[in-house]
Amino acid sequence: MNGKQITKDNHYLAQSYLKHWQSSKGKVWCYRTLVSHENIPTWNETHVEGTAFFTHLYSRIEKGSVSDEMEHWFGSEFESPVSAVLSKVLKNDILKPDDWRTLVKFLALHDLRTPARLFEYLERGSETTMGVMQNVIDNFPKDLDNFQKRENEATPIEENIYSFPFKVTPKVIEGEESVSLKIETDIGRASWLYTIQHQMRNTSTILNEHRWTILHSSFGQNWFTSDKPVMRLNYHKGKYDFKGGWNSKGTEIIFPLSPQHLLYTKIGAKPPQRGTRLSADKTSSINKLIVEHSFRNVYSKERNNEIGHLKARLVNLEQFNYEKEFWQKWHLEQGKSENYFF
Repeated sequence: MNGKQITKDNHYLAQSYLKHWQSSKGKVWCYRTLVSHENIPTWNETHVEGTAFFTHLYSRIEKGSVSDEMEHWFGSEFESPVSAVLSKVLKNDILKPDDWRTLVKFLALHDLRTPARLFEYLERGSETTMGVMQNVIDNFPKDLDNFQKRENEATPIEENIYSFPFKVTPKVIEGEESVSLKIETDIGRASWLYTIQHQMRNTSTILNEHRWTILHSSFGQNWFTSDKPVMRLNYHKGKYDFKGGWNSKGTEIIFPLSPQHLLYTKIGAKPPQRGTRLSADKTSSINKLIVEHSFRNVYSKERNNEIGHLKARLVNLEQFNYEKEFWQKWHLEQGKSENYFF
């Protein structure tokens, strides 16, 4: 480790972002949608640095040591560059094309790296994993002489700090032309981080092709934000869901940037003029969607006594303890897998 200080508290909402909702210095109001007991206050004023994070959420074990390369990548590539742009947004300054691209990358990051998206990935991870496995099999080298030199050597799919947890162990049987392959993988932290990296470096570029704008909340009203801040909203025959894609025509992508500013696009449509101030009813409607779309936390600049009508919190000790235990075991269990693959 050479004395290097590892960043272990990984915030899935950038602290510089969440501070825009400050109710007092360094604090925001938080409404939790899952609590262990009914006597827990509806709203809690919490420190920005003490919320929206989990320990070692983005770490990885590599060669027996903890790596925080992913956390530093998030910071240097997406969080630091957006700071100056967000300052422009808050002052309603003119944004250049590069500024819009920086904002959109920041949006993509906050769409992908949340705990809610992690749980979605763990539920559907087998689909992604099978695609990667098939790609490796289809492109596996045919040179048996090369295999013979590396017989029984476990080989990761690629050599970089965000490698997919994937090992192929080839075994050449002397006198035969066929090769036996042992293929191993795991659906967990390492494969999730690999997927985020791939999407941020490749797929997210499609978002730059859309026409974006920034909308303002109604006078006297503020936007909420949440631990799942990017909405991909679909309307169909009077109904709606949050299953839109990054390039699905008609999908509305919504990301609160501050209590007064909202990054918005409707794919395939011309957006409202930047700076458009929405009506009180429209502001309330979007706030309702923000709360509904949240996972475990809603954040606000002030307490809103009506929030229970927007999304009633769940009082469930069993579910609360299950999730608490999940996060307590997260780093240890994922580390065992990563030790094996890396």
